[in-house]
Amino acid sequence: MEFLRKIYGFLLDTIQTLLLVFAVFLVIYVFLFRPFQVSGNSMYPTFLDKQYVLTNIIALKFGQPKYGDTIVFKAPNDSEKDYIKRVIGVPGDRIMVRNGDVYVNEQLLNQNEYLPSSVKTYGGSFLKENASVLVPADSYFVMGDNRNGSSDSREWGFVPLRSIVGRSFFVYWPLNRMGVVNNPHN
Repeated sequence: MEFLRKIYGFLLDTIQTLLLVFAVFLVIYVFLFRPFQVSGNSMYPTFLDKQYVLTNIIALKFGQPKYGDTIVFKAPNDSEKDYIKRVIGVPGDRIMVRNGDVYVNEQLLNQNEYLPSSVKTYGGSFLKENASVLVPADSYFVMGDNRNGSSDSREWGFVPLRSIVGRSFFVYWPLNRMGVVNNPHN
């Protein structure tokens, strides 16, 4: 009988521990951080295909996305998919691409922290070469770091604030690429 009581106590402790772990995981997943798998090479060299990053979903409660943040958001053409891109323009900014360079409010955008100087950026179907667009309130202009291989705001326009899931802040897989995702403008 003593043996059964010990087994019962062990099983009860195990179930309680598992429920606690599940509850903590659920709170973290729903309210704080969410994993995201990079799909494709649109953010190369910053992120690689199949990398896993943690996205801070509570950060938007305390502040808006800033220049240089890498954000995860609902894809404009398919709300079942998430995209990851870099914030280039915030509300009120005027964005233009000219001769392979990006201009924000008529100032050349310094991208040396995350892009080689040889990378050129050209217009798309939404943001045409030598034309400018004004970023509306509660919207953002985003681009992938792999400018030639990215479907981004140059093609489909602005990302509304309500579509943003959060800011990516930590690469956790693969282990050899593990590290903090830095904003070059901070």
